[in-house]
Amino acid sequence: MSGPAGFLIFFLTYAVVYAILAIGLNIQWGFTGLVNFGVAGFFAVGAYVSAFMSGSPSPYHLGGFGIPFPFALLIAMVVSGLFALILGIPVIRLREDYLAIVTIGFAEIVRLIIVSERNITKGPYGMGVIKPYKEVISSPMYGLFYLGISLAILAILYLAIARVVGSPWGRVLRTIREDERVALVLGKNVNWFKLQVLVLGSMVFGLGGAVFAHFFNFITPNHFLPMETFLVWVMVMAGGSGNNLGVIIGAVAVRGLWEGMMFLSDVLPQGVQIGAVRLGVIGLLLILVIMLKPEGILGERKTASDIL
Repeated sequence: MSGPAGFLIFFLTYAVVYAILAIGLNIQWGFTGLVNFGVAGFFAVGAYVSAFMSGSPSPYHLGGFGIPFPFALLIAMVVSGLFALILGIPVIRLREDYLAIVTIGFAEIVRLIIVSERNITKGPYGMGVIKPYKEVISSPMYGLFYLGISLAILAILYLAIARVVGSPWGRVLRTIREDERVALVLGKNVNWFKLQVLVLGSMVFGLGGAVFAHFFNFITPNHFLPMETFLVWVMVMAGGSGNNLGVIIGAVAVRGLWEGMMFLSDVLPQGVQIGAVRLGVIGLLLILVIMLKPEGILGERKTASDIL
């Protein structure tokens, strides 16, 4: 599809990808209080692993295993989770600020490896990614078809995470977020729970990366800059930390604002960079949210069952 309908489909699919990422961060920060500034790193891992798994053989990059799309998504999630496990075992005991620094470093290491290892990833030139089921869906309808797949994945994820955070396990996470000492007094292994959350959230980031890669059909290191992590944080804070429906709304709203500003390029004075305007507006939005509505659009709904 082309024209306004095509743009709407493109925007909604992009928003779904970021809604998936926002749910992953909400698991870590919103429900547990873990500060992860390395979202872009796990996002990249999921995208490239899924591309390797599902693509055709190529002399220019790793992969070409021809694995079906659903299994490529699962493998991307597992590999992202393994990276989080390896990273988390030595650092999960660190204070929030140190954990933030480590995760930022991890994301940059991943990006630099992607840039430098040209025999594996084609480096800065990027690599193509297959369109799943393109042989059975006509080209004009493919965008709408993939949007449907993306929405189905988001719905399944939303229901699964809602079930998880509503369980006793989820109530432990909220206790850790509010006061770790209370959880320790109640006999909970706080670091073990934190490690589980770091892995689970990172698996969701990997899922988002895989969905993005097959949607965009071409990935480069520039898709996984630190700015992506910043955008996801704004989405979570704007939508409502601790509320998965809220962060989905935040993802759609922030992504809509980001894409909508593209149309300002025709009215801005000559020499003004649209990218700089975008960053300024998103930064201003974050400041306004913190000052005027720190709980976000929806905010977290707390009940008596949240208390252990």
